[in-house]
Amino acid sequence: MTTTNKKTEIEKPQLRLTLFTDYICPFCYIGDLRLQHLREDYDVLINFRFIEIHPDTPQQGSTVDSLDYSDEQWQGMMDGLVEMAQEEGITLAPVGLLANSHRALLLAEAVKSEGRETFYKLNENLYEEYFVAGRNIGDDEVLRDIAQVSGVSDEVVDRAWSDPEYEKILQMNMDMAVKAGVTGTPTFFIGKQRLTGAVSTSKLRQAAEGTIEVPLRNE
Repeated sequence: MTTTNKKTEIEKPQLRLTLFTDYICPFCYIGDLRLQHLREDYDVLINFRFIEIHPDTPQQGSTVDSLDYSDEQWQGMMDGLVEMAQEEGITLAPVGLLANSHRALLLAEAVKSEGRETFYKLNENLYEEYFVAGRNIGDDEVLRDIAQVSGVSDEVVDRAWSDPEYEKILQMNMDMAVKAGVTGTPTFFIGKQRLTGAVSTSKLRQAAEGTIEVPLRNE
């Protein structure tokens, strides 16, 4: 009989946190990637609170000019984003299209009930298809394609977009964000600590080392 010293998931302490996020936020993508590093040491349980940060964006999308940043501000943000992406080993497509994330967020909420493996596959694919492949995740056909690749059935997709319960959840998430004083995405609540923006992995680890309060609802 052979033995192994490999650390199993059951040996890892649980890390419960709440995350306010949106799939069209590039810094949320970076934050999501950095959270994955914590899985090396923790059984990470994330209470995803999806909030729509640009609800006025048309479903077909719009150019990033609609965000009304100055050229200098935009370039500074993009330079920082590229640097962080390189640190995480990814190459981002040029950011030109601002997608409407509403139906992607509804889909993600519906897929939570399909189990962690399916949810995380969809979560990963939504980010990759938008920020790496440059696809419009506000387009229904694109979303159906991403869902299919992620192992999500057409029935779940249809339910996500027709059942008013998921609209209520998005509104509840926004209400909670306002009540909690969330001013940007991503925002992490780890125990009593609040971290906003694409904070470093080391800061996430430091927060995790403190203790953890149980969030209202897990994925």
